[in-house]
Amino acid sequence: MHLRLLKKCYLCSRHCEGIDAMDIELSGHYGYRRIVRSVLPSIGMVLVTSVYSIVDGFFVSNFSGKTGFAAVNLMMPAMMLIGALGLMVGSGGAALTSKIKGEGYPEKANRVFTMLVRFTLCLGVALGALFALFCRPLVGWLGADGPMVHECLVYGRLCMIGMPGFVLQMAFQSFYMAAERPQLGTLMSVVAGVVNIVLDAVFVWLLGWGVAGAALATSMSQIVGGFFPVFYFCSRSNKGSLRLVRCRTIWSYVGKACSNGLSEYVGNIAMNVVSICYNIQLMRYLGEDGVAAYGVIMYLAFVFAAVFIGYNIGITPIIGYHFGAVDWRELRSLFGKTLVLTGVIGVVLTLLAELFSESLSRLFVGYDEALLALTTRAMRIYMLCFLICGWNMFVSALFTGLNNGIVSAVAAFARTLVFELAAVWVLPSVVGIDGIWWAVNVAEALALLLSAVLVARYAPRLLRRSARS
Repeated sequence: MHLRLLKKCYLCSRHCEGIDAMDIELSGHYGYRRIVRSVLPSIGMVLVTSVYSIVDGFFVSNFSGKTGFAAVNLMMPAMMLIGALGLMVGSGGAALTSKIKGEGYPEKANRVFTMLVRFTLCLGVALGALFALFCRPLVGWLGADGPMVHECLVYGRLCMIGMPGFVLQMAFQSFYMAAERPQLGTLMSVVAGVVNIVLDAVFVWLLGWGVAGAALATSMSQIVGGFFPVFYFCSRSNKGSLRLVRCRTIWSYVGKACSNGLSEYVGNIAMNVVSICYNIQLMRYLGEDGVAAYGVIMYLAFVFAAVFIGYNIGITPIIGYHFGAVDWRELRSLFGKTLVLTGVIGVVLTLLAELFSESLSRLFVGYDEALLALTTRAMRIYMLCFLICGWNMFVSALFTGLNNGIVSAVAAFARTLVFELAAVWVLPSVVGIDGIWWAVNVAEALALLLSAVLVARYAPRLLRRSARS
């Protein structure tokens, strides 16, 4: 009784405090308009991040050639495996801190937030150093040969300068929403993006530094995007509902956040391992051109997927909050509305991809007609996956918000590492080169069946029309 009374007092106090122009509230009912308004900053944040992340590829491809472009794309999945640790801690930690706030313990949420930021920084420093140390054998394992080896080493090692900032930046993408300051995340993404674009233009285009210039530009933008939030959440100007405070690390909370966000990391591990396998298969079947074509597809697919990623970053803390508040009626409403919104977004993205595939491919490889034709055809096949992939991505985010990291991880793991990895190895031997591009569509269809089973088995209260809250 006392706990419920304290919870209600806390929720009421949040309504009475007044909301800054950059704030949102996790509590209350969410209709379609409020859902869209709440997740738009997160979508914008990830979209901006995804757009400036392809700037390296644009400048390197057009001003350094396809060997440097292929090298960047060969190294990127391996580096993302480290960066994704920040997404794991951030997404799991945002759901956990939102749940704690929903239970009525804001100061405890601040302590957990601080522990997780500190842990994320240490991860970025340690793993960045290890990556730089073992970069040479990794490049050989990835299949690089000839001039590509040197380009891969230069790009990979210089990118490690900004790796601590990159891991923090990935974590804060989720924490901005949990702190009820999502528009700050969009602003920081724009600032970091402008830094990257300007420095790419200077280093790669004007100074002709090639992949080295692209790597330095990326590292500097990541340092800006990762470390500014640290200073902000420590400062007096912080108007969000989370702040960095003095506290000791309690490893059980760190473990809970990591296990809760495991699906995001497993999904990213799987996605990047699959990307590595795509590159290996493409080097075998098509050589350098295949890797370059896949790189273009991955850049543009990331921009499109950013809409779903941003939506899930925005909706997960809301789900976590209402789960902590034991509001199953609102959770069912969020679940149903998200299925509708995600379906509409998927249709729109697929139509855009099919209509503009040639124009988008020309931005990167317009200097080579054969490569342009290969990229355009591959993109039109690959991008069909956006019809259904949004639902699969949401199911994983749903269970993260419900603080069920294991089921969330199963959904993400099976979708990419099991289904897509199997398809990319098997289909080319059955239907030829096009089998590589069809692999993702087969994987998403199988994952959709699994998603339906997981929701029916582990979230039955979301499917009921009436239940006690």
